[in-house]
Amino acid sequence: MIFNTTYSNENFHKESNLHLGKKFNLIERIQRGGIESGRLIINETSPKLNTAKLKFSEIDYGSIELRPKGIIVHYTNKLERFSWVIPYYRLVIYDAQFFTIHANGNFMQFFKNKNYRDNKKFIKSMIDFKNDFLGLTYYDY
Repeated sequence: MIFNTTYSNENFHKESNLHLGKKFNLIERIQRGGIESGRLIINETSPKLNTAKLKFSEIDYGSIELRPKGIIVHYTNKLERFSWVIPYYRLVIYDAQFFTIHANGNFMQFFKNKNYRDNKKFIKSMIDFKNDFLGLTYYDY
């Protein structure tokens, strides 16, 4: 589910709390070492996620927020902010030439540059948290 969160969006808050659970409290945030990644530079998005009709030369950024039952990918497009709600059972991560997140037939591809290397610890903890939530014992990463 994709929501325009440039301004306060009540539907986004209801749906994200319903599907992903409420935000972590302060103590849980400290124990996990943070629940939000730094900025990642977006290389490409699926057509449904790409809301701008015209693309100029600006750089699009995104970040990932952990929730108890999934993640929220926040990204900007021109002056608007969008949030993509992804439950863990629909989340697929590819870490090849680009770092890519897939869910529900959509994808977002991030460059593997300095920003990615700075967020490598967060990405590993996100994968571990997903595996713990789903009860997976094997994950090749």
